[in-house]
Amino acid sequence: MDQLRAIRYFCKVVETGNFTQAAKAFHVPASSLSRRVADLEKSLGATLLKRSTRVVKLTEIGRTYYAQVNDILRQLELSNDTVRSYQTVPTGQLRISAMVEFGEPILFPLLEEFSQRYPQIVLDVRLSDELSALTRDEVDIAIRGGYAPNERVVAIKLMENQFVAVASQQYLTQFGTPTCPWELKNHKGLYYRTPNGPLRWVSEINGQWQDVSAPPIAVSNNGKWLLGKVLAGQGIMMAPKWLLNEYLDAEELQELTLTPTVNITSSSDFGIYLLYQKQRYLVPKVKAAVDFLVARIKQIHA
Repeated sequence: MDQLRAIRYFCKVVETGNFTQAAKAFHVPASSLSRRVADLEKSLGATLLKRSTRVVKLTEIGRTYYAQVNDILRQLELSNDTVRSYQTVPTGQLRISAMVEFGEPILFPLLEEFSQRYPQIVLDVRLSDELSALTRDEVDIAIRGGYAPNERVVAIKLMENQFVAVASQQYLTQFGTPTCPWELKNHKGLYYRTPNGPLRWVSEINGQWQDVSAPPIAVSNNGKWLLGKVLAGQGIMMAPKWLLNEYLDAEELQELTLTPTVNITSSSDFGIYLLYQKQRYLVPKVKAAVDFLVARIKQIHA
């Protein structure tokens, strides 16, 4: 027996006062509806309705049962409406994981704007440079620097992730300004540690990619700490240009001009990527966030 359907039939009989009108409401034969209500009473072991030729009335236990199940049906309909609106209106908790150094200068200001536009979305933001898998880490959207991943996710390139070598004028005055990659071997290196280890400095020399890393004096996954050390004149650092622009503009740091150029990778598709599972794009909160972040970040960092 479909108990939920039988309960709906029973409540409609109570509301209309007879089986015929209730059956019309559901577009079923009155005999079929009456049989289902009888099956409900049998399963409960109680008589819910007093039947006569002209009218149907509730028994005492029928009144109690009706009050309870009618409330359940209202709650169920409310839940159904919630689910329907979930599929059409951006709402619910949105889990975003982003690189630590990307969070404060770029992501957080945009999320303030996003929250004003979509107040029904609750943001759950985690800053981390490590992400093993979107499904395992229960993340809706991830923002990562590097290459487009091999896992089965959608990867949208948000912006370039060009790394440049920088130092303070104080450091360059004291230790000299390198002009070619090999000269870096005589300097002091400040290195950012990724989940795969410290970033190496490489340069294409005579058709071959060579490691031209300076001897390290500090290695950390805390970019702020490393940035403080380079600002204090303690060494040379390779970092994303988008992260250094304000210090370069204020002439607190100097970008080194090295020939040939130095980078942290030989790949040409190195960038900042927004990642999400393809099927999750159908969820309004994910679609809203993906569309918003892609458009705004590309607009700002075109």
